[in-house]
Amino acid sequence: MPLIPEEPQIHESAQGPRATPASGRTAPTPRPVPGPRPAAPSRPGRPGPVRPTPPAQRTPRDGAAAAKPGPSAPAAAAAPQIQLIPASVQGALDAAEEAVDLLLDSGRAPGDVLVITTGEQHPWATHELSFGESSYWAQHDAGDDVFYTDAAVADRAGKRPVVVVAVNGGAESVAASALSVAHSKAGALLIVCGDPQRINSVLGAGV
Repeated sequence: MPLIPEEPQIHESAQGPRATPASGRTAPTPRPVPGPRPAAPSRPGRPGPVRPTPPAQRTPRDGAAAAKPGPSAPAAAAAPQIQLIPASVQGALDAAEEAVDLLLDSGRAPGDVLVITTGEQHPWATHELSFGESSYWAQHDAGDDVFYTDAAVADRAGKRPVVVVAVNGGAESVAASALSVAHSKAGALLIVCGDPQRINSVLGAGV
């Protein structure tokens, strides 16, 4: 059949000579034109949103070193919460005892609690001091029980998560000093038992 010039075979004949090897050389194999590349397989280290959980599960296996960054950012500068329990001068010590009982019942460890009195000493402190100061303060240092102390020596006590103050007497300056010391010793909670007006005036003075 005669070829029609408009047919695409004219183009084929035009491309023919290019594919013919010149002077005996082997024509290089035509390279395939690179098409769109298939999506690269995701790297094991960079998964989609499904895999963020495995790294978190591996953290404990890495040992304590991986867990160290956590504790380094606590908000330790937070001031303690202040609770006021209204009580008369005569009833302040009893109110403080009730507050301690409630704390222990709620799960607080006895060693978490420090009790400061502004007037008459707590009977426990009086009893323990009868064996000498060194024995008395040794119990404080052991930190395994509620510790009762007088406002006059309260600054010698260490910090505890909860401090309870019984405003059961003493001069205004003693109460102010006791509340100031208690505020600095309380890590999380300060409970003050006494006359609300007197306590508020002292607390308002910048405790």
